[in-house]
Amino acid sequence: MLRQDINELLTQTGPGTPMGELFRQYWIPALLAEELPEDDCPPVRVKLLSERMVAFRDSAGRLGLVDEFCAHRGASLWFGRNEGSGLRCPYHGWKYDVTGQAVEVPSEADNPSFCANVKLTAYPLVRIGDVLWTHMGDPAKRPPLPEFEFATVPAEQTYTSKRWQQCNWLQAFEGGIDSSHVTFLHSGGLRSDPLFKGAKGNEYNMRDTKPFFEVAESDGGLFVGARRNAEEGSYYWRITPYVMPAFTMVPPRGDHPVHGHFWVPIDDENCWTYSFDYHPVRALTAAERQAMIDGHGVHSRNIPGTYRPAANMDNDYLIDRAAQKRGETYSGVAGIAMQDASLQESMGPIVDRTKERLVPADSGIIKARQKLRRAAEALRDHGTTPPGVDPEHHRVRSAAIVLPVAESFLDSCRDAVRVVPGTPQTTV
Repeated sequence: MLRQDINELLTQTGPGTPMGELFRQYWIPALLAEELPEDDCPPVRVKLLSERMVAFRDSAGRLGLVDEFCAHRGASLWFGRNEGSGLRCPYHGWKYDVTGQAVEVPSEADNPSFCANVKLTAYPLVRIGDVLWTHMGDPAKRPPLPEFEFATVPAEQTYTSKRWQQCNWLQAFEGGIDSSHVTFLHSGGLRSDPLFKGAKGNEYNMRDTKPFFEVAESDGGLFVGARRNAEEGSYYWRITPYVMPAFTMVPPRGDHPVHGHFWVPIDDENCWTYSFDYHPVRALTAAERQAMIDGHGVHSRNIPGTYRPAANMDNDYLIDRAAQKRGETYSGVAGIAMQDASLQESMGPIVDRTKERLVPADSGIIKARQKLRRAAEALRDHGTTPPGVDPEHHRVRSAAIVLPVAESFLDSCRDAVRVVPGTPQTTV
């Protein structure tokens, strides 16, 4: 269990909160690049860390993320006209560039100094891979750009999707470092999902329902090792890296692409789940990419034109009790992504952690909470830069491996859990 005040510290990410300030130390995903497909395209509403903004791409291809509301009377700039290298409020014609600077106030007498003194809050927006990233903290302390491998491999080797998740970011994120649920909740997917099935590791996963966990510190966060019995005298290890504040990778299966997630707070009761698949040394096949688009693996099938999953809390996630009875799915919900989301959202917008009963299999979750709390308090009290800001911390991989019983997972896997460009993942 967790004290209520600590639960609030970890789950509240608005401006001025300790965890909100922690998130503002990092580059975080703001949109998919596909949401701003061309110059002068329609602006997009963006809400992150409880701040409402609009993103736009101007006539010269520059990207902007600015306060949603016009400085004049507070009208939403989502209704704005994206034209002539700026976003113009349709109410009285005030126009802003990608830095939030007012560049025209046509409703008033010509007064250049007035324009110069009107500026909206604005944040940078930078494309790396399929994602547009932003940094919402102090510009003077802006870190170097992120270097996660999924975002830096060639375009043909990677795919990223996103979905709206209707719960606090922390309970969604905690699912990403909880390997013990896979044997149960995703057992159907291990047999049938085109992006999971066929790996030798699945057999170990299904055979041993009581994994043993070891958690090791890393420069940017943690390595969570889940150990299951393999052949006589050996263990099957699944190693999940966690990079603060909200990046995790799923250990690989066979030669399938490697997947992972970023959980980004929209506000305290909603988050974006960014889900990626990539292969370190080859292009994704057409079949793999289509499976991702169709919502297999860690991805979801969304309502067209939105990032809301087609199976959601309003339709009970299209639960199929007959499929559950037949053993096709463990929970009756189809798809690995929505199996996770359905249960995480079922906890309520912010789960009451004062009532939980954690067990040894939750050691990764316990360590991650401790690390987040210590980092948020050190930043608040001493201005200490948290782990995970340095791009060097991003160069980690997940791994799956069979080791002799006597070998330590991290000692034996130091090379396997770091990015070496052009080398394949370590997988079973």
